Amino acid sequence: MSVCTKESDLVTAVLMYALRCLAEGDQAALRNMNFGPREIEALRGMTLGDLYRVESLRTHCLHIRLDRQVYWPMVDNLQRQRQSEETQHNLIAADAPLEMMQTLFGFNAREYSRLRRSLSVDPSVGRPPEPDEATSHRLWAAWVVRADPKSSELLAPDDYLELHRETGIGLRAIWHLTRQWSEYGDLQGVAVHADNPDG
Repeated sequence: MSVCTKESDLVTAVLMYALRCLAEGDQAALRNMNFGPREIEALRGMTLGDLYRVESLRTHCLHIRLDRQVYWPMVDNLQRQRQSEETQHNLIAADAPLEMMQTLFGFNAREYSRLRRSLSVDPSVGRPPEPDEATSHRLWAAWVVRADPKSSELLAPDDYLELHRETGIGLRAIWHLTRQWSEYGDLQGVAVHADNPDG
């Protein structure tokens, strides 16, 4: 019984990739890997049994070199995706509403429900209760620090999490109230209205 080595794993992975390129007619990819006509012909004759026999190899026939110009943008993109997914999970765990996730990340109802189930978030029933006046003022003060007074643009997803942690208000209420406030378009005017609701 052969024992897989890191070398045989590498060769098997590359040969599988080369076989797929061959099946798809991707001659450019094969040429970039230095496969010439003879190597391609040998590749055509390779069987599944040959790939299993590769497991006994303790050396490899490859010359691997990192392309940093491709590597670092790839790593940066992976980090952005990971951070975005972590934020999505944190928002869902804090009971973010579907509308919020649709607006910020393009979620559909199925994705939203699946993620809530995977994070064991209890289903929400009905509209969130309105915060009392003191709580609303606390949210208002925290929100205007982050919002652009000349724009109705949304906050960044992490900002909503910060509002939730800073005020202790549920994300459903935060989303509902801040969307209402941003519709005014003039935060200074809304501040006056919030302080003097009868005036």
